[in-house]
Amino acid sequence: MRTVEASVITEEISKMCIEANYHLSKDMMQVFDHAKENETSPLGKKIFEQLSQNLEIADKDMIPICQDTGMAVIFVKLGQDVHVTGGNLTDAINEGVRKGYTEGYLRKSVVRDPIDRVNTKDNTPAVIHYDIVPGEQIELTMAPKGFGSENMSRVFMLKPADGIEGVKNAVLTAVRDAGPNACPPMVVGVGIGGTFEKCAFLAKKALTREAGSHSLIPYVSELEQELLTKINALGIGPAGLGGSTTAFAVFVETYPTHIAGLPVAVNICCHVNRHVTRVI
Repeated sequence: MRTVEASVITEEISKMCIEANYHLSKDMMQVFDHAKENETSPLGKKIFEQLSQNLEIADKDMIPICQDTGMAVIFVKLGQDVHVTGGNLTDAINEGVRKGYTEGYLRKSVVRDPIDRVNTKDNTPAVIHYDIVPGEQIELTMAPKGFGSENMSRVFMLKPADGIEGVKNAVLTAVRDAGPNACPPMVVGVGIGGTFEKCAFLAKKALTREAGSHSLIPYVSELEQELLTKINALGIGPAGLGGSTTAFAVFVETYPTHIAGLPVAVNICCHVNRHVTRVI
């Protein structure tokens, strides 16, 4: 049994909050540069230049890439042979978010209740997803989710008879309806299967995949590539002003489901698709 101090987790989460908001991850930078080079629209190219300047300034001057520094979404893979000491794991994560958003001068966007709308003033609580796995390590993924793109997300409760063509239509409908509101070029996470809430989780988790990766399931990999082609053919383009790059990537995750259902969730993220992973 390995022990990990809660304070260590707090410090890591704090650093991750700041890093994710100040610096574009290497995998996203690669797909960004590739898309920028291959954009066919003159206006689209200008938008890419402006986005590049913004990324450079944020990285150099240590300021947020975007004014919406998001609601903190944390994915935890907790080894079953790890014992957290010196505090509660959930409390340690939330303390890390509080510390990171306060010390990093990141915008505090969380309200304590969806109706009374009083700001918590430290961006807590985070949305935390736990997965108990074998081993004695803790893997933390921090993904700040801005709500320009989050608000464009959809869940479709399809019939089994709708099949894969129904899935494609649902994804394209969500992206088309989102248009410029999701701050394209976007990354599209798709969850298929499970239940109402499971497919939404899958779509959100899909956004943390490494850009440029593909599903190991052949038909899913083909679906990802087909959807990316069709989404880019919509012509929405950078900032929604037209062009050949509407999305950088489409990530699809699947899960077993009930014989009577075909749940599909689409979770869209803007062009920075912020995420950082650490293993403790």
